[in-house]
Amino acid sequence: MSLNNWFSKGMTFTEYVNYMQVNRPELEGVYKELELNHEDVQYFSELKNKNLRIITLTADWCGDAALCVPVLQRLAEVASIETRFLIRDENLELMDQYLTNETSRSIPIFIFIDEKGEEQAVWGPRSPEVQQFVSEKRTELPPQDAPDFPDKQKVMFASFKKAVTTEPRYWQSVVSDVRKRLETRICQ
Repeated sequence: MSLNNWFSKGMTFTEYVNYMQVNRPELEGVYKELELNHEDVQYFSELKNKNLRIITLTADWCGDAALCVPVLQRLAEVASIETRFLIRDENLELMDQYLTNETSRSIPIFIFIDEKGEEQAVWGPRSPEVQQFVSEKRTELPPQDAPDFPDKQKVMFASFKKAVTTEPRYWQSVVSDVRKRLETRICQ
């Protein structure tokens, strides 16, 4: 299926938010509270003439999506980029074309396409700063075969989600990394 067809199949941002059952309050909080600096607003505004669109592979239960989806949506609105959202597990044919490290179905993944449906850039699932935070948190976990691993992992995931959905430095790390990716892939 072409990327244009995948885009057509997706939900709008409003439809996706209304669909959400798990991380809706966190996503809405980031969306409402995110403040973009002047330079980022100027850069993303200049993308308006590129006629880009974004296909997002995501899932409501994903803590990374609770951070990244609202940030990318706000950037898309500044740039007049239409967005569509596909649930990862319902769209594995597309997901498997965008594996992280060629093995992992990590989400969210944002596929930037032009009006012809040709891929222009891909970003996701995390900014380097968020990845570093996750890596540091994982070092605090016991071995996977330890009896308390599942409980400790749940606590770690909850701590991660709270941090990335309440601390603006992580939001800005996503803005900066998306901008960096687009600057290298999409000429002004």
